[in-house]
Amino acid sequence: MKKRIAFLVACAVAMTVVSGSVCADKIKPIEGKRIDLGTFGGVAYYTAKPDGYHLVVTLMPSGAETPVRFIATLAPGQSVTLSTPRKLGEPAVEVHFQHLGDDLFIDAAALE
Repeated sequence: MKKRIAFLVACAVAMTVVSGSVCADKIKPIEGKRIDLGTFGGVAYYTAKPDGYHLVVTLMPSGAETPVRFIATLAPGQSVTLSTPRKLGEPAVEVHFQHLGDDLFIDAAALE
């Protein structure tokens, strides 16, 4: 029982360190999540494949007609961050994806 509690605490600490906050949502395969990166808005989803989770993010710049697609394969323990810069001195708008165990987490700060 102590090992299980220690494992759960370690997972919580890892999520906090990796995502920069405790606000992360777990998403299921093929379940689309709307994201907002300031001047870009769109949808993120993933499919589970033998070589990892295939993450697909489709973003549409404000006022544009052609979307941008980002594709990455994340093995367990890997993460990726999409970022949109802002004015000098302002922090970037970011969305973080993290493949932990059998789950994929997305930073809730960028969810619409």
